[in-house]
Amino acid sequence: MFVYRRNATLVLAVLFAAAAVLVAAGVFSDLDQWAVDHAMPGAHFTKSSESFVHALIPLYATRWSAPWSVAVNVVTLPASFLVALAIVFACSRRLGAALLAGVCVELLCKETLDKPALYHGSFHIVPFDSSFPSGHTLRTVLVAIAVAHVRPRLRIPAALWAAASLALLLLAGWHTPSDILGGVLLGLLCAGAAGALRRRRLACA
Repeated sequence: MFVYRRNATLVLAVLFAAAAVLVAAGVFSDLDQWAVDHAMPGAHFTKSSESFVHALIPLYATRWSAPWSVAVNVVTLPASFLVALAIVFACSRRLGAALLAGVCVELLCKETLDKPALYHGSFHIVPFDSSFPSGHTLRTVLVAIAVAHVRPRLRIPAALWAAASLALLLLAGWHTPSDILGGVLLGLLCAGAAGALRRRRLACA
């Protein structure tokens, strides 16, 4: 059940805002650079970011020949935008609306928040300049919560899938630890907001 107290939702909002400020200030840069150097065995860095149109396409990837890319595309398929939207709305209209709001926050952050540059050797990884928060992580969290909400028996499988998805996003070099942290916080915040709306409606009924 996605039941959150109002105070918890407020705390999540503060934590997400604080994370965004700290990321922009470079507090997480050493951790992210360490991850680039040591925790992304499947990374294949490019100079350009994935377009929003490509982000809408399930199973889209430019390098299907790479095993890590295949793995992350297949495992995170339920977290691709259109698939996640369908799953979450089918489980809960409030969570679906919260997902759309979260995506708007994600896009706003990526347009306005510039992270300190990360490098692979001497190569500047341009896509990581505007990769906070991770949209895949946001959608993974909400899909897992939505499935657990309507099918409590699937809580453990949903949690295991979410953990595997987040690990692959890092290992394949799609997102840095700070991106994933931001996505988790934003996902929990969206779920908290949906829970608050549900409680308000029940109180007014």
